[in-house]
Amino acid sequence: MLQEFIVDNRHEIILRCRDKVAGRWGASRAEPEIDHGVAVFLNQLGNLLRFGQTSTAEICRTAIRHGHDLLVRGCTVSQVVHEYGDVCQAITELAVERGAPISTDDFRVLNLCLDDAIAGAVTEYSRERHRAGTDGESVRGAERLGFFAHELRNLTNTALMAFEVLKTGNVGVAGTIGSVLHRSLLASDSLVTRSLAEVRLKQSIQNRERFTLPAFIEEITSAWGLDASARGVRLVVTPVAADVMITADRQVLAAVVGNLLQNAFKFTRPQTTVTLRIGASAERVLIEVEDECGGLPGGDVDNLFHPFEQRCADRTGLGLGLAFSRFGAEANDGRLYARNVPGRGCVFTVDLPRQTAHAVAAGPFEAPPRHI
Repeated sequence: MLQEFIVDNRHEIILRCRDKVAGRWGASRAEPEIDHGVAVFLNQLGNLLRFGQTSTAEICRTAIRHGHDLLVRGCTVSQVVHEYGDVCQAITELAVERGAPISTDDFRVLNLCLDDAIAGAVTEYSRERHRAGTDGESVRGAERLGFFAHELRNLTNTALMAFEVLKTGNVGVAGTIGSVLHRSLLASDSLVTRSLAEVRLKQSIQNRERFTLPAFIEEITSAWGLDASARGVRLVVTPVAADVMITADRQVLAAVVGNLLQNAFKFTRPQTTVTLRIGASAERVLIEVEDECGGLPGGDVDNLFHPFEQRCADRTGLGLGLAFSRFGAEANDGRLYARNVPGRGCVFTVDLPRQTAHAVAAGPFEAPPRHI
């Protein structure tokens, strides 16, 4: 078990983390951060695994204090992210070297704890930087870079761990471990695609073109249908009239819709349906993604678009997708809004201007929806 492995190898894990920090920042800056952050984190992670707890509240509180300490010591946001990432790397490297298997459940708990620790430390670090009068845009750029590094590190380590298990030959590619590897690679591709689109928007680099919506939706659903299947979710796509046309940056819009689908797959209840619905009038095109998450208890959908907000116990990812999606929709002369359906789920709508050769309103669709 991971808990026993951490207890037996605690000193070695801390030494490896210290070596990783020293390699990046020099020995003079490595020891204070490691002795406080990693040692305490390992104790809290061990307690969580030992007693089968699910709440990471104590880890979050400690990480917030640690984020403050790192800022006072003059560290960067990159060091905040890397310090916790070093823990995951040290554990997985040592486990592989010593042939100590880590179960999928234990690895999920490890990554959950790392997600919450990084989120707490970086958020507190950034807040205090803002309060200290640091240039806001520079901090936001550092935040995004830090979170990108964290998310990609998390996904890459999960994929590597799954690959190491598959190499033993004791499990099949078609089983649970193969699914973990598949989902990690899909999520990595989505993360990179979104990040590249965000860079283009920030630099005001757009490649607007006029294109019909059916082919665009087909490309999106072909890619994301695999993720839906891997998560045990059914993706239903309503037909779209052949003459529905828009003008937009195709790559950015694909990232926007992809984020909405990924968000829906993540929060919808197991074995439920996510619906991608296309509507069109003479002037507007609506791309709607509806999940079956059960609805928001408070009903406040505006908070969903705040950067770094999370809305359920699944803390994979750090809440940047919806904020980017709204930004991407607005960059394409559109809007993104959401509505809560109590007891059922949430509906996210990308509202775009329609480009048509003939101003003819689209009538009801006669073809049945596709099930993916």
